[in-house]
This record gives sequence, structure tokens and C-alpha cells, in this order.
Amino acid sequence: MTGPGTNTYLLGTDELVVIDPGPIDEDHLARILAAGGGAISTVLVTHHHSDHAPLARAVATAAGAQLLGYGKPGRFDPDRQLLGGERLTISGFALEVLHTPGHASDHCCFLVTDEPGDQDGWRRPLLFSGDHVMSGSTVVIAPLDGYMTAYIDSLRRLSGLLDDFEIAPGHGDVIADGHSKLASYLEHRLAREKMVLDSLRLGPATAGQLVPLIYSRLSPSLVAPAAASVWAHLRRLDELGQAESEDRDDPASTWRSL
Repeated sequence: MTGPGTNTYLLGTDELVVIDPGPIDEDHLARILAAGGGAISTVLVTHHHSDHAPLARAVATAAGAQLLGYGKPGRFDPDRQLLGGERLTISGFALEVLHTPGHASDHCCFLVTDEPGDQDGWRRPLLFSGDHVMSGSTVVIAPLDGYMTAYIDSLRRLSGLLDDFEIAPGHGDVIADGHSKLASYLEHRLAREKMVLDSLRLGPATAGQLVPLIYSRLSPSLVAPAAASVWAHLRRLDELGQAESEDRDDPASTWRSL
């Protein structure tokens, strides 16, 4: 589910920040430390998922660095919990912490607005998006920690921050037009929501039963993630007063349109 893998970013000059060290992998740990050259001062984690956070403590310990993140108790415990809206100043540039729940309750993006550039001294703002936005695919929202209403709200909030910026995603290549990408993500989610509601109007169904009505030519390995996203949309439709079930927190519950 990670495409080409999880991106680990090293950012800075004299003092380095490592973003999302990834899963436990001794070779990757050695590469991060070698690339850091003894200058790693801070390790940041976008969210607690197993392809982003597990190696963070080992990197921080080996480098003598501080480990920061929003945190998910029992899953990821940083040295200090980041707060949405706070600003981290590191060796000549600053990162703004943006709490963007949806894919995960503790998900954060990091926005760099004053990074030194190669030509005229500054570059376009850069958003490190973790799994909030990815290159080449959409994002799975899997309840209960994943929350579709919060995800859509976070997309809308990010869309209003800047008109011109790049996205460095947790998976895939850098996205040159960040504003257009966010707009396409939001359009996709709202279109998918309409498909879920239209399919539910054909008759009561579980999230799993709706999957073949909504997705065509879906490989077997993607059926479970698709069902999770449909369930997330159903829970949002419940909040909008357009669907109901006996237990919205039960993935096998039967839903009805209103």
C-alpha cells in the first residue's frame, strides 16, 4: 500500500531535520545517519502509522536529536507533542506545524515558507504532506482513527492557505502544483461521496456490499481498503443526515439512505 515506498526527507544546511524515517530497517537507518553527517538535530513524524514512525526513535537516539510529532499514545510517543499552528525555526528556515486529521487523528503536515533556495535566495513554499496527499493515488481513510469529515475539512483548510506551493508527499514524487492537487483531491472525495449515496439509495447495504457498485476492476488486495473508505463516507453521510445505521462504528453494519 506504499507504492514505491515511504519518502524520508532531510531538510536544512548546517542543522538538519529528518521527516518520516519510516519503518524499522537497519540499512535505511544507516543511510539516514550517513546522509545527515552528524548534523541531525530534529526528527519529525507526520503520523503514527507503521510505514512512517517506527524508525524515528532509533534515528533520534543515534543522532542525539529531539523527536517531535503530534503523537498517538501507545503507538508513537515523541519527546514533545507538537501543536497545530506552532512554528519551528531550524538553521535559517522555519516549518509551520499544521494539524491535519483525517487519514489519522494525529496527522500533521509541515509547511516551509522561507527555505533558502539555489537561485534568487528563496524558493516556493513547500508542504510536507505525509499521507494527507500522495502522488499517484488517493488516500485511504479507515475508521475509526481515520475520519472522513475531518479529512475533507483539512483539505479545505489547506486549500485556503496558499495559492502557489509545492507538495513533498509521503509517497511518490514531488507535486509541482499543490493548489491544483488539493482541489482535485477534494473534488474526488465529494464525487465519491455522491457515488456512495447514490448506490445506497438502491437499497440497504453494508460498506462491503457497496464496494462492487462503486469500484470497477478492483484488485482483490484493494477490496478491504475500498470498504474502509466507503465506511468512512457512510459515517460522514450519517453526520450530514443523509444515511443511518444501527451502529455507525461497526464496519459490518447495514446502512440505509434517508
